[in-house]
Amino acid sequence: QVQLVESGGGSVQAGGSLRVSCAVYGYTHSSACMGWFRQAPGKEREGVAAIDSDGTTSYADAVKGRFTISQDNAKNTLYLQMDSLKSEDTAMYYCAADYGSCFPGDLVRRYFRYWGQGRQVAVSS
Repeated sequence: QVQLVESGGGSVQAGGSLRVSCAVYGYTHSSACMGWFRQAPGKEREGVAAIDSDGTTSYADAVKGRFTISQDNAKNTLYLQMDSLKSEDTAMYYCAADYGSCFPGDLVRRYFRYWGQGRQVAVSS
């Protein structure tokens, strides 16, 4: 059974940094598309960043240049480093995984099979 267990996040002032992590258990496929999504109160969930098994990354325009997605295959862990945080980044952050490679548009259109429980990120101005 595949499980995604998130950690990190928390509260910070605008301009600060936070990191969320996602440990992946039980995933045995040779390739995966991993992603981070977020949902603010009263808003729809939106894709933040994605990374392919070969390390290719993609980002939502709202976070380009500020957020970095990465993965440590030895630790089966996905990361999202968030710098220069803004109040509008406040949301619940979720990691997600799906079989196969990532493709353009995945952050908007793809159905990700597995999801973490979410971690709160709060940025005060």
